[in-house]
Amino acid sequence: MLNVAKDIHSLTDFKRSTTSFLDKLRETRRALLLTVNGKAEVAVMGADTFQFVLEALDQLDTLQGIRRGLDQARRGEGVSLDEFDQAMRGKHGISSSDHPGGGGGD
Repeated sequence: MLNVAKDIHSLTDFKRSTTSFLDKLRETRRALLLTVNGKAEVAVMGADTFQFVLEALDQLDTLQGIRRGLDQARRGEGVSLDEFDQAMRGKHGISSSDHPGGGGGD
């Protein structure tokens, strides 16, 4: 979470003390918000923090997809596994005998 008292700085201050700010980024693993003419312009964060944010967003995207799927299932939307299997095999030209465990005939 952004701490307004500690994590918002001017771009000018950041330029003057880049090494110090980079040390702080590594130490706290928090992002800094840099301002230009008093307006927020850019967020700066360490590579570890950035990777964490990317992974968290990926997990959130996955959870939202699962939630959409569950909501669709509750509404009776979607297709059965057999219907999906047939559609995918038809789309990709795969017969059920081409796959282990796939029925024996078409």
